[in-house]
Amino acid sequence: MDTRHYYYHWNRFIFVKMYWLFKFVVGLLALTAIGSVSADDTQKCVPPGPGLTLNDFLSGKFYLFERQQAFSIKLLQTAVAASPKQNLIFSPHSIYTALLITYFLSGNQTEEILKKFLNLPPEQSKLSVMQAYRMEKLFQSMRALNASTDYEFSSVDRLFISKRLPVQKCIADVFKDEVHKMDFVIDPELARMYINNWVANQTNDHIKDLLPSSKISYNTRLVLANAAYFKGLWSSKFSSESTKEEVFYTSPTENALVPMMWQSGSFNLLSSEELGAHVLELPYKGGDISLFVILPPFNKQRGIIMLTKRLNTNILQDIVASNEWRSRTVEVSLPKFNIEQSMDNLVPILEQMGIGNLFKGAADLSALTGSSRDVSVDDAVHKAKISVDEEGTIAAAATSFITSRSSRPIEPYKFRCNHPFVYFLFDKVTGSVLFMGVYNSPKSN
Repeated sequence: MDTRHYYYHWNRFIFVKMYWLFKFVVGLLALTAIGSVSADDTQKCVPPGPGLTLNDFLSGKFYLFERQQAFSIKLLQTAVAASPKQNLIFSPHSIYTALLITYFLSGNQTEEILKKFLNLPPEQSKLSVMQAYRMEKLFQSMRALNASTDYEFSSVDRLFISKRLPVQKCIADVFKDEVHKMDFVIDPELARMYINNWVANQTNDHIKDLLPSSKISYNTRLVLANAAYFKGLWSSKFSSESTKEEVFYTSPTENALVPMMWQSGSFNLLSSEELGAHVLELPYKGGDISLFVILPPFNKQRGIIMLTKRLNTNILQDIVASNEWRSRTVEVSLPKFNIEQSMDNLVPILEQMGIGNLFKGAADLSALTGSSRDVSVDDAVHKAKISVDEEGTIAAAATSFITSRSSRPIEPYKFRCNHPFVYFLFDKVTGSVLFMGVYNSPKSN
């Protein structure tokens, strides 16, 4: 096992050990508070089933956000198919988390649909998934307390629930940190502004006006929101003096100028035969999170579409923890860019991914209220933003719910991102894809 592969698994080991160290301090939050909701009088909230033990974590049986990787890839493939020439930025972590909480609130057929859609193991109980969710939240809170100035990452959930909507006690207890009661009837516009301000505060004002005016009405009963924020400094910064205007080829016959950052240093470089592309890792200080850039050949027609079609979970895991990584001196050129994207209607994308008729009045959220007739899922919105410059990266997002082989590429001496590429921010500790996107053109920033 090389040092790169060892480091990845060592981080996972530390992740588990942090849980072991702090679980007594937090009063056995993940394993006892949630366990109480499986009593006979609260089975509508959480059906009885086997819980999650520490041994499950030590054996690597169930890392919650590893299940998110397949979802992330499918989301990327669907978004690229819908907008093949546009710049893309979204947070799989944010969208997945919002859907995960919807799963916790659901019952009966809706629960089964979401469980499959979220790639959760069939044998895994809802109770154990809740415990894994709490485990991840605990870890992130401990991480934030101990984080240095090298990087920041936060992911916060809120259930903005109407005061007129009955909520089962077990849900109120389990999600006591997430539940926020408010009145949508008296002043829906004020409620919308309150939620948007909360999102802005959680993302350091990078995500504003998540909910357009048309999204909140007198009939609104529940707004489920997740806000994710990341700010990281490169382990090896680009010099601003080296940044200059260069040609970016949006296609073999079209181009535009872009501020191109440049540096020469030692980086992990991988040639993927499965993708027919090169992969570069640009780590942030602290070592937990990296930006991975997947660059297809320059003259490859429909290179991004073909690359994303070939991408799967096994390839992604090979990329982030490969034995084939080689650290070598590489000349890196990467566009300096800012991308912001609003998905005011996320529903069509989720439906194309196979979520079914969840957003057509068919959702059963009986675990929330005790009745499947009290509330329905009507809409979903997502907004994300990323800024990449010489110092590092700032990314924020918020979500709300109302392979054929190819010949091995020639090993490059330069990693020149002067044509479309795929990128993703990956948390090597939790195994989560935090942000993901495609850079297609300077013109559509």
